[in-house]
Amino acid sequence: MIVTRFAPSPTGLLHLGHALAAITAHESGDDFLLRIEDIDKGRSRDTFIEAIFFDLKWLGLSWDEPTLRQSTRMGAYAEALVNLKAHGLVYPCFCTRAEIAQEIARAGEAQHFDQLGPSGPGPEGPLYSGTCRALPPEEGLRRMGAGESYALRLDVAKAAAMTGALTFKEHGHLHPVDPLRFGDIVIARKDMPTSYHLAVVVDDAYQKVSLVTRGEDLLPAAHIQRLLQALLKLPEPAYAHHPLVLDDSGRKFSKRDGAVTLQSLREAGLTPADIRARIGI
Repeated sequence: MIVTRFAPSPTGLLHLGHALAAITAHESGDDFLLRIEDIDKGRSRDTFIEAIFFDLKWLGLSWDEPTLRQSTRMGAYAEALVNLKAHGLVYPCFCTRAEIAQEIARAGEAQHFDQLGPSGPGPEGPLYSGTCRALPPEEGLRRMGAGESYALRLDVAKAAAMTGALTFKEHGHLHPVDPLRFGDIVIARKDMPTSYHLAVVVDDAYQKVSLVTRGEDLLPAAHIQRLLQALLKLPEPAYAHHPLVLDDSGRKFSKRDGAVTLQSLREAGLTPADIRARIGI
């Protein structure tokens, strides 16, 4: 049985891109799950969760109950983090984004990347060079105990050495994993016991998701998520990344673009059949 999921963050209204992702997931498996990724407490709203339910039902989609909310799963993420720490793969980082950018600039480098976060892809800044990786453990503990802000990073080189070569399956084809492409990613913060990547792999395993369908902008995330699955000995799902729905200028839709929310299109008189036609399904 193929189990798929749609996992929006309740930080805005669903738009045409979400409709494509939800319908694709719904029609790609035998069992369809809905997961609310609400670990971003500052921006998540219950009103948006209710709007998600309404929009999906309006589109004619149904899902298994109960709906999983990530905000109820913090204990599971903490357990996964303890597991990674036990293998010596996690270290505290006290560098700010500005400091990381300045270090890169001083080194004459200009390498940037897209770090995927709870609300989807976005520029995270320069590739982290691992400055705090060399901090003596006792200094890290002292600074954490003193109340400094910090992020917990995964030592990806050490992690990759533990797992060896990995692959992930995309549309039936095996692709090599490049665990170093994002550098030492953040997997938790002082005020947040998990990150997007860590929560996703833990929840996909918990919900027995066997096929992850999502936009092609999230394809790079498969590399780090596959590494985390191997480290945590979690099942490996298959992946199917689909093209994005783009606006007239060729950019992907944003939650800030109210004109393409399902709510606004519905109020303008469009039907679910019209939505399917707009997104090419």
